[in-house]
Amino acid sequence: MSHSHRPSGLKQTNKKFKSRHATKGDLKREAKGRVVRISPKAAAKKSLTAAQTRLNRQNHAKQTQANKRHELVASLKLFGGADGAPRIVAVVPLCPDVSASETVKAMVDSYDGDAESAPDVGIWRTRADRFKANLQFVLLPYRQLYETLDACKAADYIVFILSPNTEVDSWGELLLRCLQSQGLPEVVTVMQAKEAPNPKDRHPVLKSLLSFIQFFDPSQNKVHDLSVRSNALNAARALCEGRPNPIRWREGRSYLLAEKVDWEHSESSSDGLKDIGTLRVTGVVRGGPISANRLVHLPNFGDFQLEKVVSAPLPRSSKGSAPDMELESTTLHEPNADDAESLTSRLEPDTMANEQTWPTEEEMRGDDASTSASNLPDAAQGTTPKRVKRVPRGTSAYQATWIVDDDEGDDDDEYSSDEDGEDVSMRDAVDEGEGSQAETMQQESDEEDLVDAPTEDVGVGKKRSKVEFEDLSMDVENEQHAEWKAARAREQEEKEDLEFPDEIDTPMERPARDRFARYRGLRSIRTSPWDPFENLPLDYSRIFQFEDYEKTKRNVKRRAGEDGVQPGKRVTIHIKNVPKTCADSYDPKVPFVLFSLWEYEHKQTVLHFAVQRNTEYDGSVRSKDPLILTVGPRRFKVNPIYSQHLRGGGKGHNNVHKFERYLRHGQTTVATVYGPACFGKVPCMLLRENEEDGQAPYLVGSGTFLSPDTKRIIAKRIVLTGHPFKVHRKVATIRFMFFNPQDVTYFKPVELHTKMGRTGHIQESLGTHGYFKAHFDKPLSQMDTVCMRLYKRVFPKWSEMYVPPGAVQAAKKDGEDEKMG
Repeated sequence: MSHSHRPSGLKQTNKKFKSRHATKGDLKREAKGRVVRISPKAAAKKSLTAAQTRLNRQNHAKQTQANKRHELVASLKLFGGADGAPRIVAVVPLCPDVSASETVKAMVDSYDGDAESAPDVGIWRTRADRFKANLQFVLLPYRQLYETLDACKAADYIVFILSPNTEVDSWGELLLRCLQSQGLPEVVTVMQAKEAPNPKDRHPVLKSLLSFIQFFDPSQNKVHDLSVRSNALNAARALCEGRPNPIRWREGRSYLLAEKVDWEHSESSSDGLKDIGTLRVTGVVRGGPISANRLVHLPNFGDFQLEKVVSAPLPRSSKGSAPDMELESTTLHEPNADDAESLTSRLEPDTMANEQTWPTEEEMRGDDASTSASNLPDAAQGTTPKRVKRVPRGTSAYQATWIVDDDEGDDDDEYSSDEDGEDVSMRDAVDEGEGSQAETMQQESDEEDLVDAPTEDVGVGKKRSKVEFEDLSMDVENEQHAEWKAARAREQEEKEDLEFPDEIDTPMERPARDRFARYRGLRSIRTSPWDPFENLPLDYSRIFQFEDYEKTKRNVKRRAGEDGVQPGKRVTIHIKNVPKTCADSYDPKVPFVLFSLWEYEHKQTVLHFAVQRNTEYDGSVRSKDPLILTVGPRRFKVNPIYSQHLRGGGKGHNNVHKFERYLRHGQTTVATVYGPACFGKVPCMLLRENEEDGQAPYLVGSGTFLSPDTKRIIAKRIVLTGHPFKVHRKVATIRFMFFNPQDVTYFKPVELHTKMGRTGHIQESLGTHGYFKAHFDKPLSQMDTVCMRLYKRVFPKWSEMYVPPGAVQAAKKDGEDEKMG
């Protein structure tokens, strides 16, 4: 008989841990991903009965349903009626063998409309009587990137045209990527073929095209074949009866697609110039209310003030054979002198408000010795003494370009050496003191060893003439070689910065205390104090600062919807002080989109954008490289600087963020520029110009607007490294970090650290060659590297308005800044 232990009543049972004292981690593990959601329809008091709770849920469901129905009716009310606003449809060809005009004609013919007057390229308005809707097609050409982006900013629908025979090339994918970053409205995808495809191949082709377009817009569930009349009718029905997908950054902003543009000279213009007048733009107000007190942005020309807003109704169609009845125009809105936005974008700095210094003795005596060199005229072209390079005998001119002189240094070190000049003077003095025999022997020895570098390759000319290729001149060859060498140097620098971040070599010819005088040591970049108003540049006195940005944003959005002409009305906007070149450059075939700016969006400030690099771009992107920034309706030429983006977008304890030398893949980085203020999560794009094709730039990155924080400190870090020469437990002798004892004494208060996690400080200087003794918190390894971190604050550069290739830019007025915001 087997024996088994059975629990008895004397077994000890411990009391369970109370759940109300559990930690957050225990509660999360117990929930196993479940989230407790307290619904407002079920938020009844404990005293209510079950019947009352059920009644509350039913009422809340009815209210939610009524609100959704009201939003749907309000969104479609804008397009309702015979005089309703037209639905703006941008027709975008993605392949070279498709036509926007043929696509529009196929959709219009499907509901028995008249499409004979449809142009090949341009804006065309029509009425779909079958669906009781007005359509305004914007027919766009192929490979015109900036025109397509501008048209899609104002479009309610985008019709992408695909081809069953030709694949979408790199330009088409670039356009889709840019539209993704800018914001896509409702999309309708169609397939256009010159001949009806084979029924056996039709389904696989449509499936392949659908898979391609879903990669860029996952909401797409069908590609309409225009060769089938029913599919073309379904595409037209989607445009006429659907609800446009709203774009978040466009909500509340007033914009207008121009149907007609006129210009007249204004005698009361502020400048009194013949080429300055009033621009009249006619179109339907969309988005939010447009106010005459706010500024408007004209593409490629900048921001301008409004003179008035006048109604421009379409002629009423009369019954029978009577002509259409014209309606009178009335003034709908005029600017208020107290509330009108000014064109002042920058502040004038008061240099006398800065700290004043006592003049030096030379300035008091009036000596002009310091400025005499600057008054000398420049040397005539071709009179600069030619530098002769000494090379071994038999070296050709092409080989001589590969020989690098010893005095060539790194430009980034910001210092130069005068040792070469001293050596030349010493050699001259020695040569003068030697005898004639020694001079003869020395000259013969020099002729045997070194000769002057030839300017032309004489000995190889006959052989080269037999080779069938174009022999470039030495200037072109040297220029191409310099470009190739610079590209290789940038790639190597980026690899070294990734492997050894922020590490630089201490100069030997210049004291480190002078070379790094603008840098400071910080115990911690996250917690050490740093005054944001310390040593600011003069540019900071020209920009505006928001005391409370979030509060200002709420007030600006609230005031934008209170006053102005409501959307849906056809108006004529009178814009004053516009150059005549703006009207001369207007082409009815090119979409002309006018955006109204919110209050303060013309003021210059510091802009920060959270951007991510495009995974398909492999080039090197360094801080302060020239790029094209597209943010909202504007485009700028910028030189952004990059910095780290803290998790959650916070500021940290002291609002100090580390400067990034490169924009790298796989991480979110903050790009900082000077530019006009903007409100809301406005999308942005960073483009790099393509010298070969101006309409096919490289998409470097994309992101959203972060904040206009002028107190954000971007600290550039450098790391000076040293080698442990002798180690005795926690005390070590360090060399190669400095090269004179004065530098050791100057940087003695700065904390040291090693790559293996040790921290320490300098105790004393040793000898005259920059050696020093350092003490660390733990024993040091001989294989470790001692580092010293130094920081300095960096600032962005001013931005300019970017004008796409082929567009006309306004001539700058006298006294106007060259760099526009």
